[in-house]
Amino acid sequence: MIKNRMTARAWRILFALVGWTGLVLQYWLMLNGGTRSAAGTTVVFFSYFTILTNILVAVVLTAPAVTPDSRLGRWTSTDAVRAAVAMYIAVVGLVYHVLLAGTWNPQGLQLIVDQILHTVMPIAFVLDWLLFTAKGRLRWIDAGKWLAYPLLYGVWTVIHGQLIGWYPYWFIDIGALGWTRAMTNFGALLVFFLVLGLVVVALDRGLSRLGRGDPDLIRE
Repeated sequence: MIKNRMTARAWRILFALVGWTGLVLQYWLMLNGGTRSAAGTTVVFFSYFTILTNILVAVVLTAPAVTPDSRLGRWTSTDAVRAAVAMYIAVVGLVYHVLLAGTWNPQGLQLIVDQILHTVMPIAFVLDWLLFTAKGRLRWIDAGKWLAYPLLYGVWTVIHGQLIGWYPYWFIDIGALGWTRAMTNFGALLVFFLVLGLVVVALDRGLSRLGRGDPDLIRE
């Protein structure tokens, strides 16, 4: 773990700016490149797991760097929150490059934004967790608690999908796949989240034992 606060703050401010820029540009591209109304585009924008998770990442980078003593700054500085967000954004990158990248061919500014949201920010925040977050405080039960976010996202996706007939990702499209297959795919994703969460906790403990955290902080 790198304990230099100025280095951590500079890193977080830099990638917070990159993340917010990518999000604003993506929203602008959607407003100007689609046929939906501004309200419809906004609903669609906030329906992507990629967008919501990148907003989480940007907030978790911004708050500790800009307002470290605020309630939000303290909450986003906690080890469990930063580990959870690192896992979520890692899933964004992995799912995109394994399942989605081959389904379209972005060009120009969209390509740049696409890489910011799906490649640059996942790598940057996972490195932030590895380099600047104290290790040894996570518990195995945290991996289960971290499922709350993808579960809530799944509920939101089903609700708006049933209302407007549109789903952000092909593998959870109930209209195209049917309930059984779509929910099976979503269940498999939840299992993936759980397994990855357990890997994160194990890595946290392993790095602590290697002297990159405080071994005395490891607890069941």
